[in-house]
Amino acid sequence: MDTTILKQLYAQHVGSECTEVVELPGSGSNRRYFRLLGEQTLVGVIGEVKEENEAFLYMAHQFKGKGLNVPEVYLESDDHMAYIQEDLGDSILFNEIEKARKTRVFGEEEKQLIAKTLRQLCQFQFAGADGFDFSKCYPAAEFNRRSIMWDLNYFKYCFLKATGLEFLEDKLEDDFQRMADVLLRSNSATFMYRDFQSRNVMIKNGEPWFIDFQGGRKGPFYYDVASFLWQAKANFPNSLRQEMLKEYITALRKYKPVDEQYFYSQLRHFVLFRTLQVLGAYGFRGYFEKKPHFMQSVPFAINNLRELLKAPYVEYPYLNKILNDLVNMSQFTDGLQKRSLTVKVMSFAYKKGIPDDTSGNGGGYVFDCRAVNNPGKYDRYKPFTGLDESVIKFIEEDGEIFPFLEHASALVDAHVKRFIERGFTNLMICFGCTGGQHRSVYSAQWMAKHINEKFNVKVELIHREQNIEQTFNVRK
Repeated sequence: MDTTILKQLYAQHVGSECTEVVELPGSGSNRRYFRLLGEQTLVGVIGEVKEENEAFLYMAHQFKGKGLNVPEVYLESDDHMAYIQEDLGDSILFNEIEKARKTRVFGEEEKQLIAKTLRQLCQFQFAGADGFDFSKCYPAAEFNRRSIMWDLNYFKYCFLKATGLEFLEDKLEDDFQRMADVLLRSNSATFMYRDFQSRNVMIKNGEPWFIDFQGGRKGPFYYDVASFLWQAKANFPNSLRQEMLKEYITALRKYKPVDEQYFYSQLRHFVLFRTLQVLGAYGFRGYFEKKPHFMQSVPFAINNLRELLKAPYVEYPYLNKILNDLVNMSQFTDGLQKRSLTVKVMSFAYKKGIPDDTSGNGGGYVFDCRAVNNPGKYDRYKPFTGLDESVIKFIEEDGEIFPFLEHASALVDAHVKRFIERGFTNLMICFGCTGGQHRSVYSAQWMAKHINEKFNVKVELIHREQNIEQTFNVRK
């Protein structure tokens, strides 16, 4: 592409010639970015759609005037097809938190960056909208029913149909209309960034700077929060999302009263909507344009959707059914079991040794039940195990088992939760007593059932000395 116009703009602004032009990696749009080197380092942009460029230039001027962190635009071409702007460097939030994304362990430094970003988002949405002329937006001035239906049909035609899943279009359309009703009850005169995600946040001197906001329009603030915290490849654990939502709500309260129950209730509809819109984009860019980056993101978005559906969307019964069918298609579940957590719970006798961990991870928790009153010291309980009613009654009426299991489950619950979030596949929990017959068997049985019911993960239960095995499977 001819970059002459960028060199001319550079020379006009700097007063000297540009010595080198380096094209920067592209994104999902058709805009092209160049680093212009010389006496100063600037970024040049050439767009293919005049109206999109004009929207960006207007917004950049508006936001800069409000003191918000956006790149300053220095000069633009007469036809508005090219412009030069401040160079913010190469650091984007997505890369700054790369290690945390991959391990799903976010330290204070990463959390602070994310929290700062959400606080600034709130400023864009409210302060940035003050005096904003939304008629300047492209391709739409506001988030409305038409734009909602565009996005939902984008999902239907570019992703759902491409998977080969059969569905009834009229019933799906009914639920799309219901979703539009729910989303539109939150409309407000705030700026909706629309494509707000960690790839569109630059980090300069430890502070977030915002780019690629040209698709913004008037719309509800929920949309951007959902886009950012549920970005597919950002891979944020749910615990981090909840922590960051509190940060956002604190910032939001500076601009309006917040009913937290309503906020969370409404947000989950925007999370679902944004997830469907993103899958539509991945389908178009991946299935049709054959861009591998977008195909690689599909499993992350499907996992997000799978998690969302654990709490059914009863407002959209047919859509809810189709989405469950979608996430359970073999093309999205092949290999899923390999990545899912399996917890092995065992009872054993100390005199025969602590069990080995055959997963190769070196074992997990080993709890010693021998401080609990032992039914085995009474002859009438010796023929029985911790699975038999008489032993269960003795242990529970004695009562010492309850504080023991309460403390054990507090440790185990936290461990299981983090293992799920980090994508680990194996955890071992063992309960030992003198003979591996009464207390350890009762405790292991209780823990296996507790973990399966609370976290809906596969639990393999083994009473080693009794030669008894039982599997608690994931509930569909």
